[in-house]
Amino acid sequence: MLSAQVHIGTKNCTKGMEPYVFKRRADGVHLLNIGKTWEKLVLAARIIAPIAPEDIVVISARPYGHRAVLKFAANTGCQAIAGRFTPGSFTNYITRSFKEPRLVIVTDPRTDHQAIREASYVNIPVIALCDSDAALQFVDVAIPTNNKGRHSIGLIWWLLAREVLRLRGSIPRAQEWGVMVDMFFYRDPQEIEDEQKEAAAAKLAAAAPEESAAANLDWDASAPLNPGLVAADGAGLDWAADGAGPTDWAAEPAAGGWGDAPAQASSGWD
Repeated sequence: MLSAQVHIGTKNCTKGMEPYVFKRRADGVHLLNIGKTWEKLVLAARIIAPIAPEDIVVISARPYGHRAVLKFAANTGCQAIAGRFTPGSFTNYITRSFKEPRLVIVTDPRTDHQAIREASYVNIPVIALCDSDAALQFVDVAIPTNNKGRHSIGLIWWLLAREVLRLRGSIPRAQEWGVMVDMFFYRDPQEIEDEQKEAAAAKLAAAAPEESAAANLDWDASAPLNPGLVAADGAGLDWAADGAGPTDWAAEPAAGGWGDAPAQASSGWD
């Protein structure tokens, strides 16, 4: 958790987040108490575990949390909203994206304020990842963490998913979870595109020597030549020596030739 900078807060601190702050550094940045972070994370997991997965909605408008919520939803079976939250999804039943969840989990109370406000209208409890400057209005369970770093967001969602699966009995506590934490980290689309280009270039480079080796094969040396076709000096092929038949076409027998046709076969145009 320390290597992922989960404990790094901001220079501002709200009144509701003061109990979760360990101390303030000389440069003004507040440090969060990761012991309380773990306690609230386990509490959130115990709230999530008894609820049916289809009745849980995880939301992240922050780009660093898109991949994390999608992976969390894929592993736990809940619904995910990655990107812009459509207003009215919890209150307007006419909308196509209307949902009636029993629990809402958000990545940042500031960027996901619309979802939190609509959840308060219909009495849906909210679990939120809160930084030191987060507003806790309409938030029922706050998990103190750094919700601005790609590694800290991915790690908290991974820990939450693992704890939920352990409480449900899907994976034993004595066994390591097979899903790596790297799968929950945000990846820049440009980096993914560069990796795909490098992989394609490496594949072409590996295929190029095979094609050049196939092109350099000496196909003439694979089969023996007819010794009758080779000239005496060995300089080239003697095509005149091919075949034992006569080369004077006029000396061929006239049987079956065109000259045997009777003269009476004329059509009479003359």
